[in-house]
Amino acid sequence: MHLVPAERADRRTIDGHRVCDAIAAIGEPEHVRAWAERFSLLADPGRLALLIALRQTGPLAVSDLAIATGMNDPAASQALRLLRAAGIVAGEKDGRVVRYRILDPIAADLLRHCIAESS
Repeated sequence: MHLVPAERADRRTIDGHRVCDAIAAIGEPEHVRAWAERFSLLADPGRLALLIALRQTGPLAVSDLAIATGMNDPAASQALRLLRAAGIVAGEKDGRVVRYRILDPIAADLLRHCIAESS
């Protein structure tokens, strides 16, 4: 049980080798926090709907995304702002229109699984 932190070493385990495997799999707390933040962005139904739409169609403007998801323009814009700040999406200007696309390949892959489940 060499991976058990000192503050937990006095606790009784049932399957000590599996505890060490679990600790190794969990890894650094910062890594877990980063994934939790990514999942929290996907946990909101509005943001998830925006991302699913983008995953299926490619770049779309805010107003088009709002129509597709049933959101109003300001709500869609705010959700996209959060996703852009997290590096999940990027906006590309075309004159006065900004079209958003998924930038994060890991998020795109997760969305592929979401879409496959709903089909």
